[in-house]
Amino acid sequence: MRKASIVAVLFLLIALFAGISCQGYGKPAPSPAPAPAASGNAVSISNFAFSPASITVPAGTKVTWTNNDSAPHTVTSNTDAFESGSLSRGGTFSFTFAQKGTYEYFCSFHSSMNGKVIVE
Repeated sequence: MRKASIVAVLFLLIALFAGISCQGYGKPAPSPAPAPAASGNAVSISNFAFSPASITVPAGTKVTWTNNDSAPHTVTSNTDAFESGSLSRGGTFSFTFAQKGTYEYFCSFHSSMNGKVIVE
């Protein structure tokens, strides 16, 4: 009888341990919160693209770019008006557009990435 009690306790301990050590096993890892959608004066860098690719803002507006990719990117003006330097994941760059005009820019690491800020 005593042997049966010890075996039962061992099974309970094994079951308890297995339940604790496997807690969450088989469940997908929680996904990171999605990056906030670009709005008004914000540009998201994701999937090797600027989004939105073109924005229109009033003069005096500060535009902020956020790199949501795992690869580094830059925000580089075609006319040397601004240059972010290398932005790692989560990095941001802001520039205030004081003068009206069209400001085209690109990523110096990935030449296919292009964008435009139209300042009215």
